[in-house]
Amino acid sequence: MFQWSSYFEYNPIDPLLSSNDEILKHFVKQDLLNRREKDLFFLENAPVVQKIIKKQQPNGSWKSVSKNQLRYPAINYSLIETWRNFRILVEKYRLTKENPAVRKASEYIFSCQTDFGDFRGILANQFAMYYTGALASLLNQAGYEKDPRLNNAMEWLLSTRQDDGGWLATYLMSLNLTNKEVNRLTSQNASTITERDATRPSSHNWTGMVIRAFANHPQYRNRPEAHQAGKLLKKAFFLKDKNYTSYQDAGYWVKFEYPYWWNNLVSAMDSLSNLGFLASDPDIKRGLDWLQDHQNQSGLWNISYSSKHQVKNSPKSKNMQLWVSFQICRIFQRFLDANRNF
Repeated sequence: MFQWSSYFEYNPIDPLLSSNDEILKHFVKQDLLNRREKDLFFLENAPVVQKIIKKQQPNGSWKSVSKNQLRYPAINYSLIETWRNFRILVEKYRLTKENPAVRKASEYIFSCQTDFGDFRGILANQFAMYYTGALASLLNQAGYEKDPRLNNAMEWLLSTRQDDGGWLATYLMSLNLTNKEVNRLTSQNASTITERDATRPSSHNWTGMVIRAFANHPQYRNRPEAHQAGKLLKKAFFLKDKNYTSYQDAGYWVKFEYPYWWNNLVSAMDSLSNLGFLASDPDIKRGLDWLQDHQNQSGLWNISYSSKHQVKNSPKSKNMQLWVSFQICRIFQRFLDANRNF
């Protein structure tokens, strides 16, 4: 057992290596045990990877089967489905633009970028800071950190911060609009709303999604604006997102998933560990302590600790549990490898 694992009461390595997921075991040995493993050829040709790639459309997207497409034609459901699959290939299986499928998907995402720099379509014609941040994070991980188009997205994100240094999901959240009006603007072919009230407080959920783009960029992670947003995020651990109607419940902090989609404690700690925050920071320590205290006797972690957000026991959820537990181990390892004392 390596030094980082001594912070856990139960051994997490054995259950990870006992799984039937060969790619997971590959990364456990490589990342957590520092063993030399097979090269990228193994990953690109794994059946689970090829299954995803075979469904890719000629333009680089993935086709959505959502029944809402006819009801809300202004929403780009193909972009949503592309995000869903792209994060698996890039974040989970670590393919980069060297892979043709990743390169094609990246170009499709860039085709959805506007002159402002944002990636448009998931909220119809409206700005979507959280989705732009999530997509930019994946493009960074895919190897596009030096691409001018990606840097345009990063600069746009900086320009859309609220005065407190965090982000909202969209400008519409800062305006006094009814839910009905917001739903219309984000689902119908309406004009883009460019006005906002920057004095309104930001949302920790949407800040947590945007900040991933900065955490995964070798230069932008050092920006003071990213550090300021990180301060807001860590202060909000386990708190209700009380200023807004969506994802208010504090239980979302302890409902996990991987690859990441919404904000939660694991995804936030992952980002903050890449932004240079110390494990001795009181808020970071609070997050690490919570993870230590909630490890199961099996050595793994649940994917939900929220009574309101239960997860059904299934082969998919069991595999998710393994990957979430692996990410938690990587977070602890990263703090220790950076000479951050607990």
